Amino acid sequence: MHPEARCGPRPGPGTVAYVIEVSELTKRYGRTTAVDGLSCTVRPGVVTGFLGPNGAGKSSTLRLILGLDAPTSGSATVNGVPFASHPRGLRHAGALLDAQQVHGGRTARAHLAALARSNGLPGRRVAEVLAEVGLAGAAGRRIGGFSLGMKQRLGVAAALLGDPPVLLFDEPFNGMDPEGVLWLRRLFKGLAAQGRTVFLSSHLMSEMESTAEELIVIGRGRLVAAEPLRTFAARAGRLSVAVGTPRAADLAALLTAAGADVLPDGTQRLTVTGLAAERIGAIALEHHIVLHELTTRGAALEEAFMELTADRVEYPAGAER
Repeated sequence: MHPEARCGPRPGPGTVAYVIEVSELTKRYGRTTAVDGLSCTVRPGVVTGFLGPNGAGKSSTLRLILGLDAPTSGSATVNGVPFASHPRGLRHAGALLDAQQVHGGRTARAHLAALARSNGLPGRRVAEVLAEVGLAGAAGRRIGGFSLGMKQRLGVAAALLGDPPVLLFDEPFNGMDPEGVLWLRRLFKGLAAQGRTVFLSSHLMSEMESTAEELIVIGRGRLVAAEPLRTFAARAGRLSVAVGTPRAADLAALLTAAGADVLPDGTQRLTVTGLAAERIGAIALEHHIVLHELTTRGAALEEAFMELTADRVEYPAGAER
């Protein structure tokens, strides 16, 4: 059995700690097992990234946490109880799962006002969250005319409406322009800094690398890893060295002969794996080759993800039929 993910700092004495607890969670749809005995804990105070290949069970897990689907077995709780047990749920957890699932004929203001009324929230919160996500000027427009990025902003507004301590987001960066991506990144970090539990699913590795501190990684519905992002990235086990030299071709031949893998970029730069920077420098010195750069780089999140989930991909491209 995989160890549970213990993400984020433990709350101090006297504070209310809203955590997401998943225990031996399983969900089957007919003969398909979407989530398979998954156990993890998402804690407050940090952004926890949720990664997995297509078909890994991420969206199903989020739906199970929110009580939108019933588990086949196991449990998912928010602050110790199933989310459906919380009265006025938006005060306890907010979520953006699918920005497209909104009534296109309603205005943004009407959509949020209906959610506020059903959860016993003050009407002023509608204007507050619309302003927070940058949609104050579009409050009276019908949602059907919104771009995907605008719908994502509206979904974030709905998640924030009840000022909840727990927030879940599924692919929130989709359709966002660069300004929107930067805004989301700052928003998620700010919410976590306030002590909230922020659970973020995304396929954009660069954004996950820039936003999340902890990771939960699943494949075929099972836990692959639960640890700090830096620890996970380092598990790829391959460091590379960036080398800059006016004699790139000569040095590439020497390094290849010494057992390195060398990837030239067509100019004066090489990416080298299989040899440490010290050894590369020594070879260059021995052959009187001037170096302009010699930088060791850690494994990227994307590389670690691809390596550690390679056997868990549900729909691999280029596979034999």
